[in-house]
Amino acid sequence: MPFRLMSDREQVEAAVAAGTDLSGAYLSGANLSGADLTGADLSGAYLTRANLDGANLTGANLTGANLSGANLSGVDLTRAYLSGAYLTRANLDGANLTGANLSYVKGYSR
Repeated sequence: MPFRLMSDREQVEAAVAAGTDLSGAYLSGANLSGADLTGADLSGAYLTRANLDGANLTGANLTGANLSGANLSGVDLTRAYLSGAYLTRANLDGANLTGANLSYVKGYSR
């Protein structure tokens, strides 16, 4: 079988599907646009300047994650845990935050 490089999105989706713990992962600048990260554990992950445009993060654990400067436009964050997350300069245009836990979030105002 020939070796094939996977995109950031494919690698992270495969890890989530396999139940891999991505807490504390360094994904700064990663292209995760359109990724299905439903229920992913990304607590404490570094997602600075990552592109998550249109990604599904329903029920994901992003507690303490650093999303500064990330593109979160159109992201589904329904029932996601963002307690203590950093959202300074993050683009949340069109993001669905229904039922999301935003307690102690830094750099975000509705």
